[in-house]
Amino acid sequence: MTDLDFENWTCPVPLRDTPAVVMGHGGGGAMSGELVQHLFLPAYGPIELTDSAVLPVGAGRIAFSTDSYVVKPMFFPGGSIGDLAVNGTVNDLAMSGATPLYLSVAFILEEGTLLTEVGRIAKALGAAAAAAGVRLVTGDTKVVDNGSGDGVYLNTSGIGTVPDGVTIAPTRAAAGDAILISGDIGVHGVAVLSVRQGLEFETTVRSDTAPLAGLVSAMLATGADVHVLRDPTRGGVAASLNEIARTAQVGIEVTERSLPIPAEVADACSLLGLDPLQVANEGKLLAFVPAAQADEVLAAMRAHPAGAGAHRIGTCVPAHPGMVVARTALGGTRVINMPIGEQLPRIC
Repeated sequence: MTDLDFENWTCPVPLRDTPAVVMGHGGGGAMSGELVQHLFLPAYGPIELTDSAVLPVGAGRIAFSTDSYVVKPMFFPGGSIGDLAVNGTVNDLAMSGATPLYLSVAFILEEGTLLTEVGRIAKALGAAAAAAGVRLVTGDTKVVDNGSGDGVYLNTSGIGTVPDGVTIAPTRAAAGDAILISGDIGVHGVAVLSVRQGLEFETTVRSDTAPLAGLVSAMLATGADVHVLRDPTRGGVAASLNEIARTAQVGIEVTERSLPIPAEVADACSLLGLDPLQVANEGKLLAFVPAAQADEVLAAMRAHPAGAGAHRIGTCVPAHPGMVVARTALGGTRVINMPIGEQLPRIC
């Protein structure tokens, strides 16, 4: 009998007990990771799939990213699928330190969708591109049968240039790094959910969808050696921190009382049994920087409109590599796990 090489064994399908795609596969958590690791990567070959790939071109480097948007509903307080698509792709490029330049956009339209709605989305998309300082340069339109879609789906791809001397990647997180966040968390997810579920609050919760390239530029202008940037979208802060901890094999400790969770978000999550750390954001970033440079970077973030509510929330530690823990107000600790699927499907 031939010996099996278990160390190099790759399962061709996700490891959860389901023979078909479920909503959790699109949630940015453990099930999404399994789908990529055990189905897509074996099919594609020895490559690395990231939100934004940094590639050599001539004597320089470019960042390239693509994303799809299926948010339901298409319009929500603070935004729409149109500006969400632009900002999401711009932010993926920015998280590699790139200056976003060009975008493509593809519309997948369901037969029967009102042209007035398509027009609103197109105008929002164009306005968001202008605000982010990027140009829409190519695109496509497809129509599917009535009942085969859900109004409008979008796909956007983006290209940007990466400055010399900038290397930002999750592998660079190191023990001693300070962990910063640019502002309140969980706002986008609750804004979408409030419309979808008819929830009412004392004040309207508006999505935080916004371009972050300007904020990143201000951070890099300090000269600090920014190690990691990540926009905590699907799966929220919990998914992003766990991905970074596992990739860099460092431990991460956050202080619960330092997490900027608005009262409306906390109340909605308490009511619905959700964890704010797993709720999507669309206009916030996490930054890992050397502790000695943290105050300077934090000051630059707070001086920019997109980072006015920035906080230091934690530290990278050599203990418990690959694990994220929170220090509670009572002095104890709890593990922050990687989400399995998605608390709120169709959120972006």
